[in-house]
Order: sequence, then structure tokens, then C-alpha cells
Amino acid sequence: MTWTRRDFLSTALTSLAILPLAGKGLPSDVFRPGGPASGRDHALLDELQRASFEFFWHEADPITGLVRDRANAEGGGEHAKSSMAATGFGLTALCIGHHRNYRSRDEIVARVRQTLHFLANQAPHVEGFLYHFVEMQNGQRKANSELSPIDTAILLSGALTCRAYFFDDEQIRQDATTLYHRVNWPWALNGGHTFALAWRPGSGFNHLRWDAYCESMMLYLLAVGSPTHPIPERCWRSIRRPAVIYGDYRFISTPAPLFVHQFSHAWFDFRDQQDDFADYFENSVVASHAHRHFCHELSNRFPSYSEKIWGITASDSSSGYVVWGGPPSLGPIDGTVVPAAAAGSLPFVFNESMSVLRNLRDHYGDKIWKRYGFVDAFNPLTGWASSDVLGIDVGISMLMAENARGQFVWNTFMRNREAQVAMERVGFRPLGTNSSHATRLSANTQS
Repeated sequence: MTWTRRDFLSTALTSLAILPLAGKGLPSDVFRPGGPASGRDHALLDELQRASFEFFWHEADPITGLVRDRANAEGGGEHAKSSMAATGFGLTALCIGHHRNYRSRDEIVARVRQTLHFLANQAPHVEGFLYHFVEMQNGQRKANSELSPIDTAILLSGALTCRAYFFDDEQIRQDATTLYHRVNWPWALNGGHTFALAWRPGSGFNHLRWDAYCESMMLYLLAVGSPTHPIPERCWRSIRRPAVIYGDYRFISTPAPLFVHQFSHAWFDFRDQQDDFADYFENSVVASHAHRHFCHELSNRFPSYSEKIWGITASDSSSGYVVWGGPPSLGPIDGTVVPAAAAGSLPFVFNESMSVLRNLRDHYGDKIWKRYGFVDAFNPLTGWASSDVLGIDVGISMLMAENARGQFVWNTFMRNREAQVAMERVGFRPLGTNSSHATRLSANTQS
């Protein structure tokens, strides 16, 4: 490149849709309502993040950059399948690793370039959408894998984080922008106001839709903010927002694992903002508290749970991968603890989440802590422990730990102009600001 850093900053931020983001007046070292984190907490989170980075570094193909969907917790194994979601988390993990000097910065930049260039120029896609599972070595569709709007959105969130962080690298900017701009979002609406769940060659679109509140907030916002193929703002309003009432807790959700309240929040910064329906950050705070209480109530049946050890989200189990959680109760809950459930809620309930991570590390040690950090799940009642880690669980743990420590992912991703434009278009505004369409959560949620 021949441009200087000053040339780029003065002329390219607006044209390339990267904007500076002002702080929100929160502590610069950690987001925690109760005060600054202890040195011990920082040390544990750093240990967790370093181990997570090792997963994303060593379990990615050195040529394509595609990240394994899962790997043995000690490294490697027979798993050759990559997922676009794990790769999206991995791209963001590379930004964190660069920011925190977890590896040579030149090596990290080279890996980011290589990954984005492969995705933009060689990975198979249809209308810009990517397949959920692919072969690590060449990006070819794995078996009968579906074309996945949500996994494409997670991948793009990672790509746009790289574009904002490595803003002075022309190739990274171009490839990340190509990935985002080529997605034909209206195509995946399939004639409706909400996204089809998936598409497969030969059979077309799945009849199910992303039509209720879940992790798909990022999907809709990326689509609304697209400068090339946007969807109408009414699509955001078409999402159902049912209310869950659990004791004294009331929040927007469907019967779903805890991760639905975490994934979009890993990149989009919903703090101190509301749309016509909710304060979604506070909604995730309430959902996390409700989940902790739910686990505590389960302790009568499963003494592995307590106020200090809690957390159930979609994960491995002794019977295979299971989608479970609550409230309301979902799946064959058997006392299994999933560390990523608490780690993914660090920005929402920092004290309570840190208590879980400290207790797991102190009381179970090497039984569940391996080269890549905590194993995906374990059952203290039976002694079973997964031998693997999952990319999406390692990813949400690492990203939310980083947001809790210094808000780095939020502050970086939200410099993308499209993210800010999307939130403005669907009606986000500072908390307490009135709107002609505004209604209270209690009146807006459908039972």
C-alpha cells in the first residue's frame, strides 16, 4: 500500500463504512455492574481466552483458514468437518489474539488475509450464502449440509470485525466487503417477511422460518443494513417476541437454550438502547438470572447444580449432542454442566458467571480443563466428561470474556457503519427516548 495511515483515516472511514465509536462511559478495563474485576478474575479470563485462541489457531486449516466444528480438547483428532459459525468466531478470535499479543501479529494478519481471501474467492456459495458444514481443506459442501442464513451471519460478523480492526489492510477490507456485499438477503426471505430456516440443492427452502426471537437478531440487522441487497425494516417487526414468565422473571424468549440470548450480543452492542419492543441487553440479563435460578431449582433432582455451579445450553452429552436448557425446561436434562453457558453470560451477570468459572477450575481442575480450556460439557454426577471442545462454544466463551474485560469486540464491530445504520433503521434509540411507535415490553410480547 502507498497510503499512509493518516490518509486512510481521513478519507476512507466513511466510504468504507467504518466509523469511530464513542465510549459509553463504562469502565475501560471491565464491564461489571458491581465494580472492577479482581486480578484473579482477569487472570482466569486471560487463561480462558489464551486457551480458546489456541483452538482457533491450531484447529484451522493452514491454507483455507476454515475452523473445525469440533476438536479433541487436547488437540486434533479425527474431526475434519468445518463450520462457518466456528470460522466466524475464529476470525473474531484472531482480532482478539492480535489485540492481546497471543501470537506474532504478522502471523495473525497473514491468517486473516488467507481466510478471508479463500472465503471471498473460492468457497462455494449460493446468492452469497454459505453452507453450514464444509470440508476444511477445500470448503466443499459436507454431505447433505444446508445453506444456512444464520451461519452465514455469524461468519460475516467475524469478517466485518476483521474489516473494522485491520482497517488499514486493503486486501482484508476488500475481501470482507465482497463477502458481505454479495449476499442477496431478499432471496432467503423466499417471498415472506422472515428468513427461511435453510436451503438445500434439489429440495429448495425449508418450510420453517427464523420467525421468532433468538440468536437471529444479527441475521436481520446485517440484512437490513446491507448497502447492496437490503431487506425492508418491516422484517424486523415481523419477528415474534413471545414472553416467558418464570417466577418473578419475565423476558422475551421461546423455549430455547441460553445461547440464543448470547450470540448476537457477542458483536452487536445493545447496551443502553431500545427499540419499540425491548431493551435486549437487559432482556439477556434477566434471561441469565432466570436460567441460574432455574438450575438452582433443579438441584433438588440434580445436586450437580447450585447457585455457584450452573449453566445448561446446547452441547455435548453422554448421549450425543443435545439441545437443552430452560426455563421452561427443554431437553433431557441430567445434571450435565456446560461451561460455555456461564461464560457466554459474562457481560450480563459477571459476578455469577465468574463464580461458576472459578468453581469449575478450582474443584474439577484437569478433569475438565485441557489444552483448549474447559471441555464442552461434563456430568459431575456420573463422572462423564466430553473429550471434545466445540468451536461455537469456545467462541462465545472467548468473545464474551473479551467484552466483559474491555468491550473490545463490541467497540470494534460497531465501527462498521452498516451495523449502526441497521440499528437506526429498525428503530433503536437511547434508553428512555420516546417513539411514536414505542410500546412497553409487557404490552408487546405475545404469550
